[in-house]
Amino acid sequence: MTGDWVPPPEPSAPKVGLLGWLLVILRAPLMIVVVFGGLILLLLTRLIERPLFGVDRPVTPWITLCVCRASLVIMGLRVAQRGPVMKGRGALVANHTSWLDIFVLNSRKTIYFVSKSEVAGWPGIGWLARATGTLFIRRDRREARAQTQMFEERLMHGHRLLFFPEGTSTDGQQVLPFKTTLFAAFFSERLQHEMQIQAVSVVYNPPQGDEPRFYGWWGDMDFGSSLLKNLATLRHGYVEVVYHDPVRVDDHPNRKTLASHLESQVRDGHTRPWHDKPTA
Repeated sequence: MTGDWVPPPEPSAPKVGLLGWLLVILRAPLMIVVVFGGLILLLLTRLIERPLFGVDRPVTPWITLCVCRASLVIMGLRVAQRGPVMKGRGALVANHTSWLDIFVLNSRKTIYFVSKSEVAGWPGIGWLARATGTLFIRRDRREARAQTQMFEERLMHGHRLLFFPEGTSTDGQQVLPFKTTLFAAFFSERLQHEMQIQAVSVVYNPPQGDEPRFYGWWGDMDFGSSLLKNLATLRHGYVEVVYHDPVRVDDHPNRKTLASHLESQVRDGHTRPWHDKPTA
């Protein structure tokens, strides 16, 4: 799908039966212990890591990775991964379906998300995002220079930044056209000949018998209802994470051709039937 996306009607709040509530009672406390216990451990580790390494974070991203893997295991959502591991400096881009993307992508590699500034103020999610090193930006051309400087500092220190060029989450049934504004930062003098970008396709397969949009999170859908649905599901589907061949920034003349190439890679991975066996 390449035209304007018309979001489908949002589903009604999930109906949770007795078994579902039992699963919530079992899973929710474990998730709280893992997520917020991991957050406390990360913050304590950062007290030592920051004075020793500054911007560099050699330890805390691995805490985030372990927390996200454990959370997916508790929830019962399995991951099938394929594709090359990017070596050297660079960033990643992916399609955006759900808040689950944060857990899924963090569970595969040590990365740092690029997010809109509003997320920093969200209760719960905002605190976690700040603690894990998320880079917050405003989609405003007047701040392009400042954003480029932030990108440069983080990327030149070896941080793998990941952002969602669609600009919004969807129902997971298509990839929206990539917004190209953020790609301009990679054509700065310091980054253009140093960086590569890897496209990632994230494809959710619903639980057997459920509709394809089961994992989608769009429009005004609230986080609480989506979390409840996922915690109350007995047998989840699985998610495929496809890492495509990295692309050098200086192989493209401008941000638009670079974004177009990466968008094509993500679309290809999103529509191709991989059928890999989930690994986690």
